[in-house]
Amino acid sequence: MHGTPHIVSDVMTQTVVSVGRQASFKELVQLMRDWQVSALPVVEGEGRVVGVVSEADLLHKEEFRDSDPDRYTQLRRLADLTKAGAVTAEQLMTSPALTTRPDATLAQAARTMARAKVKRLPVVDELGVLQGVVSRADLLKVFLRGDEEIAEEVRREVVSYLFPPPSSALHVDVQEGVVKLVGRIRDTSLVPVAARLARAVEGVVDVEFELTTGRPEEASGAGRP
Repeated sequence: MHGTPHIVSDVMTQTVVSVGRQASFKELVQLMRDWQVSALPVVEGEGRVVGVVSEADLLHKEEFRDSDPDRYTQLRRLADLTKAGAVTAEQLMTSPALTTRPDATLAQAARTMARAKVKRLPVVDELGVLQGVVSRADLLKVFLRGDEEIAEEVRREVVSYLFPPPSSALHVDVQEGVVKLVGRIRDTSLVPVAARLARAVEGVVDVEFELTTGRPEEASGAGRP
């Protein structure tokens, strides 16, 4: 198999706004609005990421602005109430920051986002220095690949690998990212493997099969007395 998955550095945004620990509450709100982002990396020194401030962190100030939480709420949501009284990025940020590396695959970054339920991840190098930001929208860019490009990769990386001729004869068709493998194969035990490998091709939405079994020449009667 020779396919190389896209990595985070292929799709990330390199021009990133970040803030220092002492950035004020109003400055954070202003930057999020101006840059149309939902979170800001907090950096120190030469750009090492030490935390992240999100819209959710800022909203606690409005949530508790005119309320008087009872004792139960105070105990249950102590961290949120602390952020409601915060005035700087250092007081508001989630630390340590959840980050990803430039050489992480898009699948790895997507799993990190999904598990943590975040929309964006700072991208850092081995020293923790900010290199960019990757968002959910960035990870979805692979689904903009053309159907023929996807088909060619499936032919090269899946069909020729698992079902080489002359023992099999498969046609690959891709429509709107849905891959269909049509034809005759000898070994049906390889179908689940083919489905897994085809779904691993970036840009594939789904995989379908329309298969028969036996040697290709059996379909045409070749070799019969």
